[in-house]
Amino acid sequence: MVNWATFAVLLAIVVIMLGAWTRLVHAGLGCPDWPGCYGFITVPQSEASIAIANARFPDTPVDVAKGWPEMIHRYAAGTLGLVVFGLAACAVRQRRSGVPFRLPLFIAAFILLQGAFGMWTVTLKLWPQVVALHLLGGFTTLSLLTLLVLRLRKFAARQAAAIPETYASAIRPAPACGLAGFRPWLFGGLFLVIMQIALGAWTAANYAAVACTDLPTCQGQWWPEGMDFQHGFDITQHVGPNYLGGQLNADGRVAIHVTHRAGALVVLAYFTVLLVLLWRRASSRGLRGSVLLVTAALAAQISLGLANVLFYIPLPVAVAHNAMGAGLLLSVIYLTWRHYQLMQLSPQPKIETAIHTTTMNQEITA
Repeated sequence: MVNWATFAVLLAIVVIMLGAWTRLVHAGLGCPDWPGCYGFITVPQSEASIAIANARFPDTPVDVAKGWPEMIHRYAAGTLGLVVFGLAACAVRQRRSGVPFRLPLFIAAFILLQGAFGMWTVTLKLWPQVVALHLLGGFTTLSLLTLLVLRLRKFAARQAAAIPETYASAIRPAPACGLAGFRPWLFGGLFLVIMQIALGAWTAANYAAVACTDLPTCQGQWWPEGMDFQHGFDITQHVGPNYLGGQLNADGRVAIHVTHRAGALVVLAYFTVLLVLLWRRASSRGLRGSVLLVTAALAAQISLGLANVLFYIPLPVAVAHNAMGAGLLLSVIYLTWRHYQLMQLSPQPKIETAIHTTTMNQEITA
C-alpha cells in the first residue's frame, strides 16, 4: 500500500500542475460540459464531430487547442480518483492487521467532493469562489495523501521491527528537551502557508497575477493608490457571467495582488526566524534535513514568484510556481511530522523518575 499511496501523491502533484496549465492557457472552459467534452469522451476533432458539438453548444464553438488541456486534466484527475478508491478498498480489507483505514476512506469521500467542485467550475463558468475552493481542494487532497504515506510508512516500519511500541519507545534516545516548545510555532507556520496558498488561489481565480508588473513596487508605488479591497475580496459575486479572464476592476485586482505579496513577506520572515531557531536546537539529522528541505522549498517558491512578475507570467514559471507551492506545503507538513514523531518516540518515563526521586529521599532521610 505504501507504494500505491506514494504513487497517488505523485499523481496528485501532476494533477495540480495540469490544473495550473489548463487555467494559464485559458482552457478552463475548453469543454463547456462535464465530464465529457461537447458530449464526447474525447475532444471532437473530425469535421462531423465538430459540427455535432457546435450544434449542441452554439454559444461555445469547439476550440481543439483549448479542449485538450481540459480533458487531459480530467483524465489525470479521474485516474487519481480510481487510485484513491483502490487504496480505500485495500485499507478496509486489511484493517484487522492494523492498517489505517479511516484516513483512506475520508480521502475517498473528499475526492468525490473535489470532483463536484470540478464539475461546478465548468457549469458555473469559472465562478471565482468555486475555482478557488477547487484549487484548495487539490492541495488538501495532496496533503491528506502525504499524511497517509507517512502513517503507512510508520506502520510498515513497526511491523518490520516486530517490537512492541512501548518497548521501542523505551530504547530510543531522548530528543533535546528544548524542541518541545516549537510545536505550536510549527502549526502556526503551517497555517500561514495554507493562508498564503488560499491567497494564491484567489489571485489565480480572479486573474490578478498580472495586476502588478514591477518589483519591488506595484505600478511604481509602494502602496498603490485606489486599491479596492472590498471589491477585490468580495465573495458574494453573483453566479451567471462567464468569468474567463475575470470580472473584477483593476483596483480590485491590484488589492488582491498586493495582499498576496504581503503574505509572501510574512511567510518568509516567519520561517526565516523559525528555521534558524530550529536548526540551532535540533540535534537529529532527520530533523535538520527537514529544516533544509523547507528552506530550499521556500527559497525556490519566492524566486519563482519574483520571476513571475519580472518576466510577465511565463507559462513554465507559472506552472512551476504552482507546483512549488505544493512542495512548500508538503515540506512544512513533513517537518511538523518529523518534529511530532521525535517528541513522541521517547517520552520521559514519569514512573521511573518518581521511583528514583523516592529512593533518593529515602537515602537522604536515612
